[in-house]
Amino acid sequence: MLRFLHIPPPHSPSPTPLRLRRLTMKTHAHMALRRHGLAMSIAAALACACGTSAAQNAPPPPAPATQPQAPPADTGQKGTTELAAITVTGSALPRIDVETPSPVTTITADQIQKSGLTTVSDVIRAVSADNSGSIPPAFTGGFAAGSSGVALRGLTVNSTLVLINGRRAANYPLADDGQRSFVDLNTIPSNAIERIEVLKDGASSLYGADAIAGVVNIILRPGYQGTEFSADVGTSQHGGGATRRATVLFGGGDLRKDGWNAYFSAEYQKDDRIKVGDRGYPYNTNDLTRSGGNNLIGGQPSQNSGSPYGTVTPGTLGTPGDVTTGIADPGAVAQPLSACGAGSTLVTNDPNNPGSYCAFNRTRYFDISPEMERQGIYGRFSLKISDTSQAYIDASYYQVRTQFRGPPPQIQASTPNNTNAIALPATLPDGSINPNNPFAADGKAALINYTFPGIPGGGDNKNHNMRITGGMTGSWGDWSYDTALVFNHESLDISTPGLLNYNALVAAVTNGTYNFLNSSANSPELLRALGPTLQKTSTSDLQSFDFRVTRPLMDLPGGSLGLATGLDVRHEEQNDPDLNPDLAAQGLGIAHTKGHRTVSGAYVELDAPFLESLEVDVSGRYDHYSDFGKNFSPKIGIKWKPIEQLAFRGTFSKGFRAPSFAENGSSESEGFATYTPPPEFQALHNNSGYVQPYPLAFLTAANPKVKPERSKSYTFGILFQPTQDLSASIDYYRIKKTGVIGQQSPAAVLDAYYNGQPLPPASSIVADVPDPAAPNALPRPLVVDAPYVNQNALETKGIDLDLKGGFNFNESTRFTSEINLTRIITWVLTLEDGTKLQFVGTHGPYGLSSGAGTPRYRGSWANSLQIGKLNITGTVYYTSGLKLTAPDVAPGCQSTNTTTGDNFPLSCRMSSFTEVDFTGRYDLTEKVAITGSIMNAFDRKAPLDPLNYAAFNYNPTYSQSGAVGRFFTVGVRVKL
Repeated sequence: MLRFLHIPPPHSPSPTPLRLRRLTMKTHAHMALRRHGLAMSIAAALACACGTSAAQNAPPPPAPATQPQAPPADTGQKGTTELAAITVTGSALPRIDVETPSPVTTITADQIQKSGLTTVSDVIRAVSADNSGSIPPAFTGGFAAGSSGVALRGLTVNSTLVLINGRRAANYPLADDGQRSFVDLNTIPSNAIERIEVLKDGASSLYGADAIAGVVNIILRPGYQGTEFSADVGTSQHGGGATRRATVLFGGGDLRKDGWNAYFSAEYQKDDRIKVGDRGYPYNTNDLTRSGGNNLIGGQPSQNSGSPYGTVTPGTLGTPGDVTTGIADPGAVAQPLSACGAGSTLVTNDPNNPGSYCAFNRTRYFDISPEMERQGIYGRFSLKISDTSQAYIDASYYQVRTQFRGPPPQIQASTPNNTNAIALPATLPDGSINPNNPFAADGKAALINYTFPGIPGGGDNKNHNMRITGGMTGSWGDWSYDTALVFNHESLDISTPGLLNYNALVAAVTNGTYNFLNSSANSPELLRALGPTLQKTSTSDLQSFDFRVTRPLMDLPGGSLGLATGLDVRHEEQNDPDLNPDLAAQGLGIAHTKGHRTVSGAYVELDAPFLESLEVDVSGRYDHYSDFGKNFSPKIGIKWKPIEQLAFRGTFSKGFRAPSFAENGSSESEGFATYTPPPEFQALHNNSGYVQPYPLAFLTAANPKVKPERSKSYTFGILFQPTQDLSASIDYYRIKKTGVIGQQSPAAVLDAYYNGQPLPPASSIVADVPDPAAPNALPRPLVVDAPYVNQNALETKGIDLDLKGGFNFNESTRFTSEINLTRIITWVLTLEDGTKLQFVGTHGPYGLSSGAGTPRYRGSWANSLQIGKLNITGTVYYTSGLKLTAPDVAPGCQSTNTTTGDNFPLSCRMSSFTEVDFTGRYDLTEKVAITGSIMNAFDRKAPLDPLNYAAFNYNPTYSQSGAVGRFFTVGVRVKL
């Protein structure tokens, strides 16, 4: 729960505050500096010459004599330097000592500006604790294309609660993988940020559901006076991705003198796309033979992939008149339907493809980064009601448009209708010879692989987010209160072209109305009928009301026993209709979610400073959900400082995650992953193209009986500051969830299918048509159908390390260095049957992480030098490598050369990735500054990752900058 800094006017009586615990610092100026010395666990990205750490680290050294003292937080009031209490995320009670029993990282607006990062998404996803399940904006092939989400502790986006000004926000209208609800970071105002607080601890005892792995609280300015402008441009060294960004912030009115303050913020950012063709090998192709891998390039009959020039093989129709039942003649070989043209290469005598075909690189139609346009406005008006109270209203509207390219559709698809055996008939319905079929004169059908030129692929997603908050804060006697009403509506318009209509395709092949020999001869009307644009609008809504109060109860040796309590009520709705409701479009499964519920909750917190060196905080919350019932979440935290330089802290809490509407509402979803069958199964099919890597569908239905996930969390930390210039903190965490909600194990369903055993209850397999090369062998699975269930348990343990040093060379020169590192010790999922799956250092959990995996280490090291008006920061980011294994899919290496059977690469590993960024700022005058950055300064390439399915041969979640390459930006800041 967040309370803004409250500084009572000097001409009026001050409300009775809590008797805050005694401070050992002696000077008022030092206390003011301590209040603003807030921690940052992404310090590598955000370190600056005056940057400080608190909440996790001990207080910083005083600023050099030539630098002004940090001002109080901007409330639209001027001329005061009084020390004020602040409410830190994870506690509902105001305090001056910002080091709570829980680990909290605070990132200020100034630090964000000096980092070179421009959006909330960039800043939060740079936190070292963000891990498995994080959603990058570059993943346009996912369910939630164009959005961005944070996943602290590697527990995916649905276990990290995102707040704005301490209050909930509406979820993105599309659930990640059709299951996991989350807040889209792209729709949060970034130009109006005062600070971001990242609580890396369970917090359901105050905030309710979803705060299992932690809380990200984006705190916007409570007031502002003045005018600021900024403009930035940037581009990549290797082409594409140019960016333009502009912001404005202005406000007026002194809340103390005038009785009001109002300010307005606007921002605009446009990022051009980076095409796959703009980058070199291996990011621009599916042919990895030069590296020892597979050749999955388009056009190969054995891969069921087509080119615009087509490939045909003589055969017959298994069912006369049914063009989807083609059977190749024994020993028949493929040949191009027409001469290979631009963008293709004739290939003959390929061991896996007897005959010849036109190799065609379909990846060139994809993007490494999509085109994104982000624009929004935010405003706030504050009104002084009395000497001890004020009211406010704020509103924001943000629109984020993501446009991404895709390849033209091809005939071959496995779902929802199998067209891998489609064939051109010898004769048309009127009895005439089919002119598209080169074998028609012999009465033969022609099995065809083909990509339709002239039908564009890709998508256009436009997200609209409107949020209005009205509230009052103040005091009455010993009580301080904070109440607010929130309305948040999010609407997502989705437009998806280029998916073949099954009925139109069959009709065009049967009737010969599509000209396969000369694609330019086909009319626009026919192309639109074959590949119509699918559209839908998905919505998400949240309305909430809360009332919160605090007061001192009694004096203790270390300060006042503080009480905080509050209640809140909210209503949530989601309506995400099917884009493909009648399964008419090929290559697109089912995905719809609909649900609503009302949630009411109440909490209480007691903070007891029994001694100046000992603090105990206890809290608990009761929630009632209209769809599944009630829950109680307690928490206790302790902080002990035996000496001023050393502190120990620890917490224990219970938490829960409410089932999403996708999990217990009226919903089902179907996702796809590139899948390689087991070697034994491949051998039974003679390693034919039928058993090469192909899209496997995972269909999951909601289960009304599914229960909430419940958690127990522990943290223990040590904070040490031997001198004012050196500080360190280390925190250990352990989170155990029971009743983990997930699709009934697809691996168990697949194992039972391959072994001829009964499938697990409520599950099923939809099998493909038999393999033409091995018709008596078990068909490959096309769809794994399993419901959501409460699986047994999940447990993760890890360590966060923060080290910081600052050195003053002279009055105008200061150097700071900070290391932040997160190590995940273990991440184990225990399935219903007792099977334990260890994911640390692997690409698992494969589906939950979009194939991104769970790195063991993520860290950063920042070195910042301030020389007078110049500030330069160099930041090193590190992510450890991953095994190319996915225990939740199948045992063993999941990346192999399917011809030789060898691991690819032989080490079965993705290498680690290290990136270095340089940012700088020079103050030309007190009001004008120029900025610049070189991101990925050493142009490090993203390591090869053939297992991740969010991009071509690299991992965009952790090494997107390695595919983008060296990137330059310059900008100007003007403050009037």
